[in-house]
Amino acid sequence: MDRKKRAIVVGASSGIGMAVARLLIARGWQVGVGARRVALMEGLGATAVEAVDVTSSKAPASLQRLIASTGGMDLFFLAAGVGRQNRTLQADIETTTLETNAVGFTRMVGEAFRYFSEHGGGHIAAITSIAGTKGLGPAPAYSATKAFQNVYLQALEQLANSRKLNIRFTDVRPGFVDTALLSSDFHYPMMLRPEAVAKEIVAAIDRGQHVRVIDWRYRLLTAFWRRLPRWLWRRVRL
Repeated sequence: MDRKKRAIVVGASSGIGMAVARLLIARGWQVGVGARRVALMEGLGATAVEAVDVTSSKAPASLQRLIASTGGMDLFFLAAGVGRQNRTLQADIETTTLETNAVGFTRMVGEAFRYFSEHGGGHIAAITSIAGTKGLGPAPAYSATKAFQNVYLQALEQLANSRKLNIRFTDVRPGFVDTALLSSDFHYPMMLRPEAVAKEIVAAIDRGQHVRVIDWRYRLLTAFWRRLPRWLWRRVRL
């Protein structure tokens, strides 16, 4: 009898992370889930649940406990992150975003990379964003950290290849998703449902896609963004 595939989902207490965990569980995976808010994950039917705060130096140890409780790891999926508009450039918003989306991201993806390098390989997938395509004035730290995440995953992919490690990567770049992260009075256009995004993510993982922009409207939008010259982009009002 074939062994069940084993996935770890960090950031599974809400939104995309929870939707992906549910979908993997429904497909028969053994799934370990982690996030700061443990109570919100109790009803998922996961194999294991662990408190994981990506901003804490103890997070790698928490991840290792979760992996052990799940029976190993074939897929690491990171959905933990923060994002806020910050048009007045409040210092605490910028630094909190950096601590979570840059330091926390590096901490968790790096720990997964080291695990897979020692256990024969695996698949790392992470939620980044289309916001990394260009620097966004309304959300400076958010867009900058998303660009960092894009480049970091690309660098690790090259590193794994040069070391002949069997580690695959999927950089998931959604547009606006209807989650608590975007719960505000501001109206975001072309909003996506977490469940629909989760289906595209799992399909991208199945196909071994390196980068997946979700959905087709955002693929067109980001293709247009990339072609805008810097002198024009800085004049765009957002």
